[in-house]
Amino acid sequence: MPETPAAKALLDTFGRIVVINLPERADRRREIDAQLRRAGLSLDHPAVDVFAAERPTVAAGFPSIGAHGAYQSHLAVMEHLLSHGWDRALILEDDMDFSRGFERRLPALAEALKGYDWAMIYGHPGDRPAQTPAPDANGLITLPADLGLIQLHFFGLTRAFAEAAVPMLRAMMTRPEGSPEGGPMHVDGALNWVRRAHPGLLALGISPQIAQQRASRSDIAGAHWYDRLPLMRTIAAVARRWR
Repeated sequence: MPETPAAKALLDTFGRIVVINLPERADRRREIDAQLRRAGLSLDHPAVDVFAAERPTVAAGFPSIGAHGAYQSHLAVMEHLLSHGWDRALILEDDMDFSRGFERRLPALAEALKGYDWAMIYGHPGDRPAQTPAPDANGLITLPADLGLIQLHFFGLTRAFAEAAVPMLRAMMTRPEGSPEGGPMHVDGALNWVRRAHPGLLALGISPQIAQQRASRSDIAGAHWYDRLPLMRTIAAVARRWR
């Protein structure tokens, strides 16, 4: 298919796109492929990789088996970026939906990002509006290192961020749950620890959000009923932000 402005913006900004997907979730592969096609891309595009998500058999100190798998999967993608010599990449979880009008906004966002020496980008502004700085004219938010964000459904990162994150995430897996140095936790919380330890790595948010999580059966929450209900999921998210 001919390259669309939205596809060009994504590829110029990130270079590679990695979709994390459990092999048994063919439903989510179909759904994320449909989202990519909205941008003029697909799972068959040479710059798009489907990364087989990890599925451990035990929680091993993590909040659930699914949280353990999500942590390992994001860590493995970062290691993949480093081993392949990529400078940057966009990581998409397979329950990502682009927001309405995203295709019109992406070219301007891509152009604006050229003016930032960014290390990581969230495709949303977070859920703490009172503590979040205002976006610039292009919708980009410079995030304080101590402002914790959750949700990694649309997450861009550079080689510099991966180099900082991989050893920290590896070390967290070796510590006991609840360790004051950082032990097993949800991966979005772990990346908040990385940002806090490396305040020189610029993190950006996007407002309004460029992507959102699709309502879908969770592979992470498992038996936790409160993660299946939107309001209770938000409340639970606050508790896990730095855990």
